[in-house]
Amino acid sequence: MITIKSEREIELMRESGALVAKVLDLLETEIKPGMTTKQLDTMAEEFIRDHHAVPSFLNYAPKGDPDVTPYPATLCVSINEEVVHGVPSAKRVVKEGDIVSVDCGVYKGGYHGDAARTFVLGVIDEQVQQLVDATRECLYRGIAMAVEGNRLHDISSAIEEYARSFRYSVIENMVGHGIGSELHEEPAVPNYGRKHTGVKLREGMTLAIEPMIALGRSRKAISRRGGWVAVTEDGKPSAHFEHTIVVRAGKAEILTSTFLDEKHS
Repeated sequence: MITIKSEREIELMRESGALVAKVLDLLETEIKPGMTTKQLDTMAEEFIRDHHAVPSFLNYAPKGDPDVTPYPATLCVSINEEVVHGVPSAKRVVKEGDIVSVDCGVYKGGYHGDAARTFVLGVIDEQVQQLVDATRECLYRGIAMAVEGNRLHDISSAIEEYARSFRYSVIENMVGHGIGSELHEEPAVPNYGRKHTGVKLREGMTLAIEPMIALGRSRKAISRRGGWVAVTEDGKPSAHFEHTIVVRAGKAEILTSTFLDEKHS
């Protein structure tokens, strides 16, 4: 069931969303070659708890899948060919030339916020930089379609169309989602689809839109390392950006945006 949020609920989601954005701003400022992904995770958890909230991802377990162990960290930190769900480790070091996708969720006041950014460490290959820039643009093109009266797959189609214009691959088995008092709610928000199909969007729907786009020919992400981290089929780099948004009548409202994020858009 898709829930329509009241303005009171949306105000609470603004608080959790703003905190997610501040965490990502902090990490964007602090990340540098030589750091471990565990250091990034510790920094994020301390910041979240200092602001009287809890990490959404820590100990998260998918419903109905008893074979997957609860997620053991605050962040998902995915490097290069890792699409999503990279588990932070004291042994994993980020290096010059890496792209590092960081996904963060915060639970505060009974509601979740969820966002992701792909950070670039130093000078990277021009093709990979273009992938990162295009994936960010995919996100904003999707958000632009999240208005009342459109259909869900208008978001999906806008993302896919832009990605395909560069001949990039859309990761089809990883999708966005509804969000609110639960981290993952209905509906699923795929990054590919046909215009004018899917459920009709209504004001007050809250969605986490998150394109995951790859440089190679991967159409799906393959799970490795204990069932969490998912990598491209061909080992080519993948980028990931995400915002939590509210469907509105005229223009979608982004709940996880800050100046540091918007300066890139």
